[in-house]
Parts: sequence; structure tokens; C-alpha cells
Amino acid sequence: MNETHQKPLVAAVLKLLRPLARILLRNGVSFSTFSDLAKWIYVDVATREFGIEGRKQSTSRVSVITGLSRREVMRVRKLPRPDVTASTERHNRAARVIAAWRRESDFLDAEGNPALLPMEGRGATFSELVKRFSGNVPPRAILDELIHVGAVERRKDGKIALITRAYIPRNIDAHKLNILGTDVQHLVSTIDHNLKSETTEPLFQRKVSYDNLPDDVLPAFHKLFTKRAQTMLESADRWLAQRDRDVNPTVKGRGSNRAGFGIFFFEESNSEKES
Repeated sequence: MNETHQKPLVAAVLKLLRPLARILLRNGVSFSTFSDLAKWIYVDVATREFGIEGRKQSTSRVSVITGLSRREVMRVRKLPRPDVTASTERHNRAARVIAAWRRESDFLDAEGNPALLPMEGRGATFSELVKRFSGNVPPRAILDELIHVGAVERRKDGKIALITRAYIPRNIDAHKLNILGTDVQHLVSTIDHNLKSETTEPLFQRKVSYDNLPDDVLPAFHKLFTKRAQTMLESADRWLAQRDRDVNPTVKGRGSNRAGFGIFFFEESNSEKES
């Protein structure tokens, strides 16, 4: 590694690993399990992305690139692929249903708010909402998921009410941990892209922060930031929904891509700042 880059890269990795280690330890993930996951990713990325064009990526070359022994590379290659698809897809489907409920005129009341929806029947129903915006998934499964995370409630008259503005699970469970994977992955991928921006157009990546704020400023900033950020996200959702084939099958064009942007809030005490 270039010595000019080694120290800042090591420092950056330590900053990334500290909160990750905190989450892993809190959820009972041992270092042995984390080590196997890290090795699997190292071998998979080296195999898929660091090969020589026109040649099959050999065990020996993967060993050289990763620093793992040939024996260890062969062992890791035999490990089953960690199953992450189901959790990610469940999150995406639930999020699409809530976004459409807040956006699509067919599912809004006279004041422009998400309408109370019957489960079945004619016209605007929860089942119709799921059918349009969540694909071939039983409406009951989506309803159970949204009730579980506290996003909707079923009224005494049987109608279903949306009680949150977005799909954000209330409890620290598998659903919130899935957000850890997808959101951090997208941020790190954007940073990786921008580190190579001398040959590609950089992606938008900005941050604003101040480091000497009194305690009583934080709640006010959080409230202001949350309101404005939610408005921006909903605007982006409306724009993208008009151009996504799952939502609008009439959209033409080549290829199939995923795009979006994320916003997050952070705060920390300078007295507790990690070195």
C-alpha cells in the first residue's frame, strides 16, 4: 500500500469498525463469525472484481491479493453464501407500500392525507395498494409486517391506518439491522466511487457539521432537520416513482438500475469523542 494513503486509510477503517464492533457485540456475534464473514467478502470481491480480463481468477491469485493462504481461500470458497436477499427484499417492499400510500392520489383522502383503507373490496383498498406497489406478495404478509414494525394499525371498523411517514422499525430487530447493511453499503459505495473520480463523474456526497454546539441546540436542530429532510425525501420519491418500471410499467428505456439518495442525522459529545 502507498505509505501516503496507509495511515489515513487505517484510521478510517478503525472509525468504521468501532460502531460496527459495538453492534456486533451487542447482538452476540463473535469475532470468529465476523472473521469468516470478512474472509468470505474478501475472497468474493477478489474473485469477482480483481481478475485479469480473459482469464479465470485462480486460487493462487486470490491468495496473493487477499493475503490469505491458498488453503484458506479454498476453504472460504466452499462456505455457503450468506443469505441476505430475503431480508432486503422484505424491507424494500414494505417501504414501497408506505411511500405509495403517501404519494398516490388513489390512496389519499380529500385533504391529501393517506386514506383509511379497507382490506378488501372495490376501489382503494389495502390489497390493491400492495398489488400495485409490492409485486406478487400476499397483502396479509405485508400488513403483518407493517403492524409488527408499528407503521400501521387496524381500526375497530376493520380499516387500516398509516401512522408513520416512512418504514422505520421501532425495535432493534432483524429489520433495523437490515437497514444497517443497505444504508451503510450505499454510503461506502458512493465514497469508493468518488475516490476513483479522476476517471468517472463523482456522485453527490456532502455533509454539514459544527463542533462546538451547546446541548439545547441539538433538539431544535434535530426537529428542523427531520422536517426538511422528510420533505426532500418525499419529493425525490414522487420523481423516481414516475420513472420506475415496477410502479409505472409504461416507462421505456434500456437497462435496469438502482438509484437514490439518503439523509442521516448525527450528534456526539466532544467529551466522549473516540480517539
